[in-house]
Amino acid sequence: MPYYQEATFTPYWLSKDSDSLIDFHRIPDFTFINQNGDTITQDFYKDKIYITDFFFTVCPGICPAMTKNMNRLQNEFLEDEEVLLLSHSVTPDYDTPAVLLEYAQRKDVNVEKWNLVTGDKDLIYDLGRNHYFVEEDLGTTKDINDFLHTENFILVDKNKHIRGIYNGLNKASITQLIADVKTLQAE
Repeated sequence: MPYYQEATFTPYWLSKDSDSLIDFHRIPDFTFINQNGDTITQDFYKDKIYITDFFFTVCPGICPAMTKNMNRLQNEFLEDEEVLLLSHSVTPDYDTPAVLLEYAQRKDVNVEKWNLVTGDKDLIYDLGRNHYFVEEDLGTTKDINDFLHTENFILVDKNKHIRGIYNGLNKASITQLIADVKTLQAE
């Protein structure tokens, strides 16, 4: 599977022991609060494959379908301790841990598998735009005042490298994501 390090999602075909990976793009450390009020850092995802997205609890548009597909991924890998999920709220001022908990309960989120997180808006938007590269508006510079809204799911390997981007609304894309997770597990 390829590696990615920029918003163009140009694939880099590298072997897992390539020296090029030493300085290759990785997801930086972060600190958030999840639906249970627990502090979640990159350590929670250490040596794990994870799938991440960006949403908000009162979204009337794409978020319910994305959450449904994340739930499908949760169920697919429910018994697999190697695979986790991470959803970042893009409205952290509204989506407090209590609001996230109520949402998680309504959406059958398993806290052992899937963290819904809130925290510093600047950090969330920076991670989304500059590290996960989830927005497709290439060439358009956005700042904190521009709303972060995307249907993309990102696949991150055990070494914090991006290994895939998927349309979180598309069933075929979700099926490919499941297959790609299994491919990563076999690496």
